[in-house]
Amino acid sequence: MQTMAKTAKKVAIRPLADKVLVQRTEAADISAGGIVLPDSAKEKPAEGKVIALGEGRLLEDGRRTEFTVAAGNRVLFTSYAGTEVEWDGQEYLIMSEDDILGIIG
Repeated sequence: MQTMAKTAKKVAIRPLADKVLVQRTEAADISAGGIVLPDSAKEKPAEGKVIALGEGRLLEDGRRTEFTVAAGNRVLFTSYAGTEVEWDGQEYLIMSEDDILGIIG
């Protein structure tokens, strides 16, 4: 169990239950055709890095579920996954593990 998220700076966001804290990867500045994209035209990538995990979903018998992802994993998630939060000028997503589609690598 990870108690605090860690990046270059310490992030004091601790997800609860089956929630996962993800830092989205940066959007591309240049299109595949070589066109420089303004911020308004950039699509938010559905890829990021897992920063921290909650304790797991609480089951009826009092046990907690195990996560299939771990802190540090690069993951793909659905386009509208999670809730965007900002901490110390960095943007993060807090989402349910169910919103994660796969692990990259």
